[in-house]
Amino acid sequence: MAALLFDHDFEDFEDYFPSMIKRLGAEGFISELCYGFQRLMDGEKGLITFESLKRNSLLLGLNDMMDDEIVCMLSEGDLDGDGALSQFEFCILMVRLSPGLMEGSPQSMEGSPQSMVEDLYM
Repeated sequence: MAALLFDHDFEDFEDYFPSMIKRLGAEGFISELCYGFQRLMDGEKGLITFESLKRNSLLLGLNDMMDDEIVCMLSEGDLDGDGALSQFEFCILMVRLSPGLMEGSPQSMEGSPQSMVEDLYM
């Protein structure tokens, strides 16, 4: 699914999320995702916006991201239609884009990855 977002070469993509969950536990993993969200968000709005993602794309190693790719990434995770990503939407998106998490939950996780994120937020 991640390959659908961009035309970049994902041949060497390695999904570290399952091993992170095993090492950190579910809450530690979500905490790391939240840290990543904070690095990318607009500090005033508390959301990842087009502008903040464009500005911070260097942190992702995506300094050549085109505007349409940024829009596509935001729309992929935008559940409420506001054009930006909340912390919850970002966490859900990151879990959905992990092939290892979507194929099967690690033994240290109960339920689906999406329900794990929802449980921690609800």
